[in-house]
Amino acid sequence: MKYLVLIIGIVMILPVYGQRKKDDVVAPTFVEGVVYSLPRTGIRVNVKATKETFRPGPYAAYAEQLLGIKNAKTKAAINWAIEEVKIDVFSEPDPENTYKALGLNLVSLSADGCLAGINALSASNKKEVVVTNAVGQKTEFGDNNSFEYFTDAPIYTAGDSTNNYRPVKLGEEQKISKAAQRVLESRRIQYEIAAGLVDEFHPDGEAYKLSLKELKKIENDYLSLFVGRSTYEKETFGFDYIPKSGKSEAIFRISEENGIVPATDLSGKPVMIEFDIDKDLVQKYSGLVKSDNPNAGHSGVYYRIPGRATVRLINDMNVIATARITVAQFGAVAPVPEDLLNGEWNLIETGLIQSVTRK
Repeated sequence: MKYLVLIIGIVMILPVYGQRKKDDVVAPTFVEGVVYSLPRTGIRVNVKATKETFRPGPYAAYAEQLLGIKNAKTKAAINWAIEEVKIDVFSEPDPENTYKALGLNLVSLSADGCLAGINALSASNKKEVVVTNAVGQKTEFGDNNSFEYFTDAPIYTAGDSTNNYRPVKLGEEQKISKAAQRVLESRRIQYEIAAGLVDEFHPDGEAYKLSLKELKKIENDYLSLFVGRSTYEKETFGFDYIPKSGKSEAIFRISEENGIVPATDLSGKPVMIEFDIDKDLVQKYSGLVKSDNPNAGHSGVYYRIPGRATVRLINDMNVIATARITVAQFGAVAPVPEDLLNGEWNLIETGLIQSVTRK
């Protein structure tokens, strides 16, 4: 009987105890935030290069003997030359500097996910422009005629009474000799026209120029049989590069066979990119971004103070391009002062603070 009374008493107390514990529990407070990234600077290099394809002339071995031209090339060759280099910059989110802004009423982000404003509208609604890098766009120019289609002398010449006037095939040496003779004849006639030694003068200046031009073309056609011909192709390439530590790295390579190739293609010689960072500016930043406020960075809002650097592109120990640029990741990252995040201030930034105004 005594145990029965005790059990009934416990059963009657339990609802009251449970109700009291339930009332004592405080609901947790969740603070949500907006994830964003600070920007980093990328470098875009546009390169225009010219490919020269040289084909030796079939009579190169006789160039010195018949025309006095020494060291005529006898081997085919390909040569690449960089004609123009342009350096540009672009901005993108930095995966190594991603944060969560906590407990803020109004946070604006840019289209690429970077912080654009606190308690203010974004400074710019500009959409990201996609730039397509050209890879090997070719423009061919120069003399592309093949030697096989150039008739330097007739294959046969008229016979005479000794062979009943049957055509006689010219020997190789005769053809070579005639080609050299036509080079010299073209030069002689050009000289006579220019010196006024011809019997009939040209009726006007245009005819005079046209005659000299045609004679020069004939001379060059026959001369190419001895000195060879070159054809040219202009190609355009683009490369994107993200600076990290500022160390010298290969941004692309030049291959004798394939021309401009990516840095990962080890068949070519590297074109290096290097940076001369303004270290004095970085040291100043590093000393000033430190805060004595124990709550600094508590809200998770940071901004970037960009650095400055001189960028150089070096090909085979020669500087081929240089520029003075702002590089965000070469600077410093600092927390936005907590006093500016209490709702009384409009803060506009794109990773780099642009303006701070009181409401």
